[in-house]
Amino acid sequence: MSEQQRRQGEGDTAAMFEPHGWDARYAGTEKFWSGEPNPQLVAETSGFTPGHALDVGCGEGGDVVWLARRGWTVTGADFSANALGRAARHAEEAGVADRVEWWQIDAREFEAGRRSYELVTSHYLHVPDGGMVKAVRAMAAAVAPGGHLLVVGHAAGAAFTDLTPSQRTAMFDADDLLPSLPEDFHALVVEQRPRQLVRGGEPVLAYDSTLLAQRKR
Repeated sequence: MSEQQRRQGEGDTAAMFEPHGWDARYAGTEKFWSGEPNPQLVAETSGFTPGHALDVGCGEGGDVVWLARRGWTVTGADFSANALGRAARHAEEAGVADRVEWWQIDAREFEAGRRSYELVTSHYLHVPDGGMVKAVRAMAAAVAPGGHLLVVGHAAGAAFTDLTPSQRTAMFDADDLLPSLPEDFHALVVEQRPRQLVRGGEPVLAYDSTLLAQRKR
């Protein structure tokens, strides 16, 4: 790889962690993701009593729509304006727009303020430079007493050997996030869960780093 190619690759990677990079991805007209809810969200929250939920890094809104259809009042948060625009359209098409609102915020700068939710969830959000612990700590502050925090991400592994070093170091194992939990949280699930992906047209085994925790009442 030439020096120019290396610099180009690093520039492309840096854009993945910034709003303009995702705005560019979502600039087209076709769906970028499937629109289906993420599997660990379904696995862990299907039995929860609906309340108020926050989805951090909501992208095109697949999880927001799924939660709203199950009776939740949902705030979808993302740093990409184009993502939020797409998500709003999908919520309209699904007939749940009256149950959702949108919040443009960077997870690296997220502060709950007076907002609180019975469920705070984030799927495949990856903050560079070891920033996930700080981001998850801020998410935990938004969980109401008795509520749940669910954070799912990619674990580094054979499925992602083609990524740049900075992309791989942004990945995490579930137990890497345990220091982000305040003392009044109890970890319920700390697992690496196998999941089949398709990359380059071939099936590969990946692992979902899955942290589910509950705040004491």
